[in-house]
Amino acid sequence: MRVGLYPGTFDPITLGHIDIIRRAATLVDKLVIGVAINRDKGPLFELEERVAQIEEECRKLNQETGTEIVVHPFENLLIDCAHDVGAQMIIRGLRAVADFEYEYQMVGMNRKLDDSVETVFLMAEAEHQAIASRLVKEIARLGGDVSKFVTPAVNAELLKRFSQ
Repeated sequence: MRVGLYPGTFDPITLGHIDIIRRAATLVDKLVIGVAINRDKGPLFELEERVAQIEEECRKLNQETGTEIVVHPFENLLIDCAHDVGAQMIIRGLRAVADFEYEYQMVGMNRKLDDSVETVFLMAEAEHQAIASRLVKEIARLGGDVSKFVTPAVNAELLKRFSQ
């Protein structure tokens, strides 16, 4: 069974993330969405909220793709998380050249830790290349419309969060 791990903080999950999940699901038999706890980043949404958002969006993708998609929070090294879930590959989304430099360094380090786990890069579709969770949160915080970047459910959660 081919198992892939798509890690991130997903704070919040965006249409760009969903695009990568949908496409990654065609490459594996089981796709694990690794939700990084990463307390240092100070996420807008609590871990439980992020997990619930991802599970809701992935329910639809499970049916659409036929691939088992599960959500797995983690706080250890990415390569250790890959071992924990039995992943043979780590899937990373790229939006722009700027992403590549950081990701290239991560691949090098992960390969030094365990060269049996491959990293696969998926380029974001052109319509999603500008979407970044950090920018979505900033636009929402300032009262802008983020409905082009997130699902209706996530948009409603952002509106609720920033109207308080």
